[in-house]
Amino acid sequence: MKTLDDFDLSGKRVLVRVDYNVPLDDRFQVTDATRIEVSKPTVEKIVNDGGRAILMSHLGRPKGVESRFSLRHIAAEVSDTLGVPLDFVSDVVGGRARAKRSRLRKARVLLLENLRFHEGEVQGDVRFAEQLAEWGDIYVNEAFATAHRAHASTAVVARFFPGKKAAGYAFEKEVSAIKRVLKAGRKPVTAILGGAKVSSKITGVENILPSVDNLIVGGGMAFTFIQALGGRIGGSICEADKLTVARRILNQAEGQGVKVFLPLDVIAADRFADQAHTKVVGSDRIPAGWQGLDIGPKTVARFGDVILRSKTILWNGPLGVFELPNFAKGTMAVGNHIAQATRDGAFSLVGGGDSVAAVEKLGLQNRMSCVSTGGGALLACLADQTLPGIAALES
Repeated sequence: MKTLDDFDLSGKRVLVRVDYNVPLDDRFQVTDATRIEVSKPTVEKIVNDGGRAILMSHLGRPKGVESRFSLRHIAAEVSDTLGVPLDFVSDVVGGRARAKRSRLRKARVLLLENLRFHEGEVQGDVRFAEQLAEWGDIYVNEAFATAHRAHASTAVVARFFPGKKAAGYAFEKEVSAIKRVLKAGRKPVTAILGGAKVSSKITGVENILPSVDNLIVGGGMAFTFIQALGGRIGGSICEADKLTVARRILNQAEGQGVKVFLPLDVIAADRFADQAHTKVVGSDRIPAGWQGLDIGPKTVARFGDVILRSKTILWNGPLGVFELPNFAKGTMAVGNHIAQATRDGAFSLVGGGDSVAAVEKLGLQNRMSCVSTGGGALLACLADQTLPGIAALES
């Protein structure tokens, strides 16, 4: 897979698939510009080398053209974050797009309108991809978070750039980080998996077992494992139809010499609310009518000990109900332990929306080796699935 450094960009039009699917408030102001910030080194490289960057992205899930999803709303934020003047094109293909393309010399950076205003984007339409390709001499994918989707701009368009396609700097860093964890991680390797459901991560869990020494399971998904072992979990979240799967994973881990760490204790609540009554109880002895919403102090200490002895760490998913402040302490503690291990020489990869949000809330993003922008894409990689966006760059 080639990167930007493999090309002479001077005088070239570089079509860049970015991921500017950023959150907006009710006044259309960007509330988190992280996804814009990660594309900055790639855009700077293009501009500084005398090229022209044509940026294309989606925003939200519009049904046809919906003004509230227009990238016009974020154009100023993109320009400010990237630190370059930016021209906005109110279409992607068609007459207005062609007219703007003919005057491209006047602008170093262009931002195209929302790709998903055209149904051909999500459908992976070849004709739409061919029209997109008319914008560039070189194609660059800088949107790892969308690499698991076979959309026109993430996979199909690359066909029209034989020998002239590359990964952006952030994209390449994320792919390399995942390979480093799964293929060449220094031991001991520890995977920390949280979130609500086992079902969304089954394939990924089974696929990473040969690559890890320790598997830490927290969040809501832990209760499926605890009940599978005969524990009493009260009203905690549990996928009853996945108990057999949980037992299978535990047996596979034992057979492969992987140590599995489940919560020892939890912060139990009498209702799902930040101001609920709480108490610390054993994770397998939760009373009826109570539910585990965060890991307890013994668990924090145990997980921390494992993390601090690790040399390679993968973290995907929160350890508790992170969106409720009173049940975010376990996730925050784990984040701090990973940051400390990283400082001491471990390699850490953090991915998944809530775990990334925790890292950012704690201000730890610069203390992790790699913070992935991709949730679904990361899980697909962990499940050893071929991602269309990666395959398109490698073919």
